[in-house]
Amino acid sequence: MKIVVDCRYTRIGRHDGISRFTAGIVEALAERHPVTMLISDHRQLELLPQLPWQLVGAPTSILEPFVGFRVRRLKPDVVFSPMQTMGSWGRTYRLILTLHDLIYYEHRTPPRDLPAPIRLLWRLYHLAWWPQRLLLNRADAVVTVSETTAGLISEHELTRREVSVVPNAADALAPVTLPRTRPTRKRLVYMGSYMPYKNVETLVRAAALMPDYELHLLGKVGDADRRRLHALGPQGYVVFHNGVSDADYGSMLANATALVHASKAEGFGIPLVEAMRLGTPVVVSDTPIFREIGGEAARYFDADSPEALVARIRELEEPGQWEAASEAGLAESERFTWAASADRLLEVIGRTMTMPPGMPLPKRRPAKRTD
Repeated sequence: MKIVVDCRYTRIGRHDGISRFTAGIVEALAERHPVTMLISDHRQLELLPQLPWQLVGAPTSILEPFVGFRVRRLKPDVVFSPMQTMGSWGRTYRLILTLHDLIYYEHRTPPRDLPAPIRLLWRLYHLAWWPQRLLLNRADAVVTVSETTAGLISEHELTRREVSVVPNAADALAPVTLPRTRPTRKRLVYMGSYMPYKNVETLVRAAALMPDYELHLLGKVGDADRRRLHALGPQGYVVFHNGVSDADYGSMLANATALVHASKAEGFGIPLVEAMRLGTPVVVSDTPIFREIGGEAARYFDADSPEALVARIRELEEPGQWEAASEAGLAESERFTWAASADRLLEVIGRTMTMPPGMPLPKRRPAKRTD
């Protein structure tokens, strides 16, 4: 069986969430079965494992719908893509697509680093559900990274294909000595963007209520966002890092009082796993996805209440509470490994191989009358 993994969504220089998922899953999968990677830029190889690869067009090309004609020259039995937008016309192989989240149907502001034409198409795409259904139903199977998103896919009837959960995971960012001891410096860490749904405003307002703590915002930040957030809590000790290396991120997490996150929507929650793997407590907004990832280890607060966040942080100051949260996080993080995710993906591939490529969709049954 020849497996091809679409790695064209790998970033250049530094991972984002989908890029890290791609690299993590392809490396673990290759330890279990031979894999060929698809790339669109040689520089992507810097963040990918040393595996056989093939250069094809960029996934943002206008020719993307027809990429199947090029990929089929490799004679794959199955192609796995970490995104749902991979073209499928002309394929002669089984295709598994990934839908990470449905965030942009509710929060339609696209990522700012996309070209203007792509941002426009992004907004138009998320105005209705049918484009998503069209893409997903052209696959043989669909993967998502959390039970929360799988539930939303079902709720909105986005596909009649099988939907399987292949969780995200996280790499070890720094060495730690276990059991962890409470840091002497009161430092809170946030890793993420400043998109509106990330709700960083609550974190900054909370920092203004805790002058004895430092709030470190690690993601890259523009001047407008910096001024806006600084105006919310100028008396708080807020540090803008404007991006950090993985090494610096790991070091800051390993020495932080807690990771904090007030997001109102996520497809997963990689920073939670990264923090828990280091024994750093996580204090996050009370959302279904964070409940799924953080389990009993995380401390939860109302996303719109800075005071509730402050209360959760102060709880960690009580004797034994920080140590208990650290130990619980270490145990919870063991649920999320690239090895386990690769095993699940292989199961999906095995089931998909039992059906012919491009299997016709089952017909919808008319709803039964209840009157």
